[in-house]
Amino acid sequence: MLKRLLIFLSILALGLLLYSVFVENIFSPPLSPKDKAEISLNDLTLKVEYNRPSKRDRDIFGALVPFDKVWRTGANEATTFETNRQLLIDDIVLNKGKYTIWTVPMKDTWKVMFNSKQYDWGVNERMEPMWDPNFDVLEFQVPTQELDVTVEKFTIAFDNKTGHLKLTMAWDNTLIEVPIELKETQQ
Repeated sequence: MLKRLLIFLSILALGLLLYSVFVENIFSPPLSPKDKAEISLNDLTLKVEYNRPSKRDRDIFGALVPFDKVWRTGANEATTFETNRQLLIDDIVLNKGKYTIWTVPMKDTWKVMFNSKQYDWGVNERMEPMWDPNFDVLEFQVPTQELDVTVEKFTIAFDNKTGHLKLTMAWDNTLIEVPIELKETQQ
């Protein structure tokens, strides 16, 4: 009886291993790996967590990511932005806290929305963004910039090389910059 149980468990374990290797492909790197961008300046700490889809010889903006439609701004889970201080973005106050970032890519500009709701995933089962506009706390537009190089993986970063802090997003041949200022508290 024990021998049969051990044989059964061995076959089951081998089956699960083969399934995970060949069907689920658990040993290959994910197509859209998780990443984060962080910056600390004096007492300001900002963090973005997102997933990085790859171009992989595809047309991106206006095709894979349609123009004039809400995009989850990355892949998989909704992209999050966290600040420990009150900020000014496009002359609008963004209170300290954690937000999700949603965008509407357009040909010459992008609409950027900071949303107070936290979402488990970026899209529903019909591949529609889970974004609820009733939770938008900030909405503005920024111009796109065309890059001379191709960015293979969607990239979010902070840029402070000129002393003017920006949140940048780049993919394919497109770049946007979101200017960020620290909201000075009045004493």
